[in-house]
Amino acid sequence: MKIYPFFIPHAGCPHRCRFCQQNSLSGVSRAPAPEEVCVALEKILPDKGEGEAAFFGGTFTLLASERQKAYLDQVAPFIRSGRLSGIRVSTRPDAISRENAGLLKECGVTTVELGCQSFSPAVLSLVQRGHGPDAAAIAVPILREQGLKVGLQLMPGLPGGDRKEAVFSLRRALALNPDFLRIYPAVVLKGTELEQVWRKGDFQPLALETAIDVCADLLLDCLAVGIPVIRLGLQSTEELDRGDLLLAGPYHPAFGQLVQSRLWRRALDREMALMGAAAIQVHPADLGNAVGHRRENLHYLQGRYPGFSLGVQRTLPRYCFRFGERVLSAYPAPAK
Repeated sequence: MKIYPFFIPHAGCPHRCRFCQQNSLSGVSRAPAPEEVCVALEKILPDKGEGEAAFFGGTFTLLASERQKAYLDQVAPFIRSGRLSGIRVSTRPDAISRENAGLLKECGVTTVELGCQSFSPAVLSLVQRGHGPDAAAIAVPILREQGLKVGLQLMPGLPGGDRKEAVFSLRRALALNPDFLRIYPAVVLKGTELEQVWRKGDFQPLALETAIDVCADLLLDCLAVGIPVIRLGLQSTEELDRGDLLLAGPYHPAFGQLVQSRLWRRALDREMALMGAAAIQVHPADLGNAVGHRRENLHYLQGRYPGFSLGVQRTLPRYCFRFGERVLSAYPAPAK
């Protein structure tokens, strides 16, 4: 689904979490006025569309109800005219009530994203999140009562977190049966409290290779139960790519591809170890992930198994590979 994002950095947030720097991360210094949202949508929307206007970067449901309604009312005409299918907002798990969930539904909201980050009490306390691990379990049923789709956001590698915590938090998230997940490994951004903790040597973010491996584990678990992961890693921005904002941590502009490629490497490596080197064929659309970013998988596998090669076969199912006469699954197909 096409998303038309509007950033309201820190708007409605009761405090600043130690890892958060929405102004720099979004490239937006202030929240737009409601009427500016209407003007922007008029310019960018097609005549007919199934997308959602989205309000990201703040705690939407802790804005004054009048402010929430002002934003949502500016989008409503585009829903009525068929140029949008609905509205998406992001908020905190502890900022959901039956009253504000009802307002969201009444005003055309179709999807709510909850920034859970972790389900570990220790991690949530260390990053000064301001709520406990049970907040999402309370919020999700309230949103479901209104017929709203629910997405959960997780941030492996925060202070106090490790691979075990990441798996634990994912399982708690999946138990709530969300419609989708976003997974962002924690990084250290300039201007955050986490910067000071990192500079003191009291926090070390995940190395890129570790983050790729951890997120590959998480993605595989999500695929196995059919829950989509719609984003892996931070969205690439000029500030992040230039290094103006990022101080440390596993950021990569192609992080999602690196994670998917890691699943392909594991599957191919496992089969080669059992059966020996061979010519492998994949669907053309899967070749990029099978070969890997900058051909890393191909180099790795050819180094371990001389004679290994990758080719394409258009009649193969997606996310599968042909090994001789056998067709094997690299990993479960993503949920649609």
